[in-house]
Amino acid sequence: MQKHCFKATVLVVISAISAALLQTSAGAASPFRTLHGSWSGSGNVQFEGGQTERLRCTAHYRDMGGGEALGLAIRCASASNRIEIRGRLNYNDGRVTGTWEERTFNASGTAAGRASDSRISLRLAGTVSGSMNVTVSRSSQSVAINTQGTALRAVRIGLRRR
Repeated sequence: MQKHCFKATVLVVISAISAALLQTSAGAASPFRTLHGSWSGSGNVQFEGGQTERLRCTAHYRDMGGGEALGLAIRCASASNRIEIRGRLNYNDGRVTGTWEERTFNASGTAAGRASDSRISLRLAGTVSGSMNVTVSRSSQSVAINTQGTALRAVRIGLRRR
């Protein structure tokens, strides 16, 4: 059960991170450009019943389509799990949409929401349903995820540009 929860957590984190990064320049012609490169960080995942596990992640972002589309590859690990997520996000006039897949557990889903100057708010659907809020600056990100209908309850992660 924790492997499924961890997978869901990582998927949500990846979507949140990607969405948060693209918001840093929402008024610019190409908001994803600030995301290009590598990020890393840590945080915690909380399961039903209050159990927590430490989480370490690395994220890599690349331009796919002149700055309006972003490719992402994220790897996260805890003491008991490893996750590899790939995805693509699109940005258009303050709106973020995208798809993701988790290759270790063969899961997939969508993310959709709004972006403002330094905050992203997303709805998640697919393997996990929930919400994600991301606060971002040029050199760091703070991700908060809450889920429903799964043993995974919350994820809190901080990432810094490498």
